[in-house]
Amino acid sequence: MVTPAGYRREALLWQYSEQVEVQESSESDVARIVLAANPSAGGGKAAAAIEPVAKRLVEAGYDVVVCARDNAAELSSALRKELSNQPRAVVALGGDGTVHLVLNAVAPDFSIPLGVIPVGTGNDIAQSWGIPADRDDALGSLLEALHAEPLVVDVAKSTQAGIDSYFAAVYSAGFDAIVNERANHMRFPKGPSRYTLALLRELASLRPRRYRLRIDGKSRDVEALLIAVANGPSFGGGMQVVPDASVTDGLLDVFIVHPLPTVRFLALFPKVFSGGHVGHPAVEIVQAQEINLDVDEVVGYADGERQGELPVAIIPVPGVLSVLA
Repeated sequence: MVTPAGYRREALLWQYSEQVEVQESSESDVARIVLAANPSAGGGKAAAAIEPVAKRLVEAGYDVVVCARDNAAELSSALRKELSNQPRAVVALGGDGTVHLVLNAVAPDFSIPLGVIPVGTGNDIAQSWGIPADRDDALGSLLEALHAEPLVVDVAKSTQAGIDSYFAAVYSAGFDAIVNERANHMRFPKGPSRYTLALLRELASLRPRRYRLRIDGKSRDVEALLIAVANGPSFGGGMQVVPDASVTDGLLDVFIVHPLPTVRFLALFPKVFSGGHVGHPAVEIVQAQEINLDVDEVVGYADGERQGELPVAIIPVPGVLSVLA
């Protein structure tokens, strides 16, 4: 039987300890799980979930180390330090941004299985991996998966300015990325309404851009409102940009929205949340294994996280990540 014996908390990095009532057991016998969290994720839902999730993992017999930081760079640094001890698993408690950070912490060898408790504003990555949206259901699924064969999925690698990064869902480099960039520079309002206001402001200056695109060795110049590279089907809190995209097929999907008048774009945009945009004459989806993308004055976003100005090279990394799902 496992009972929680309290925890030590220092500067938002702490360890839950436990007593295992098994003869000749020792601390080294207990499998360790690192729980990584951004307390501000999901409007504070992640902060409220840290202790109940950690407690349940302890009650299930695991030694739990919690890495919690509001600052992404600090969280990444603390997490990499803990992962160097090769725990049994690492669990991302938060949304797509937290999963993205944890994914890059376990890269490039991906030797540590990754679990997710989705409590963020957007949880598209967890959904693509079949992880339940409900926190308690996700935790129950995680505990079962720790004793089963993991789900092995693809990720994608982007290279910008000689720096490699990895993403699980979508790399965007068009209208949506421009809206994200504006929203990130706005101090008011807070929350989702900031993105809505940024969207309205960018619509006023909506225009196609000339992209320099190379897909599997074939170059083309494309006038487009939006280009994204998808490993999974959705991003941005449920936008089904490539609803048929698979996280296990070893391929990426290039999603292109060709020029449209603003009024017609406004009519098309809501259909992205249902996948109803597929088949529209302005929408093109191409499967690929190697993509080079360049466009002026656009900052790329991967899994909703800022990556910097293009150009970017993107390739799939098939079957490398073990997911506890």
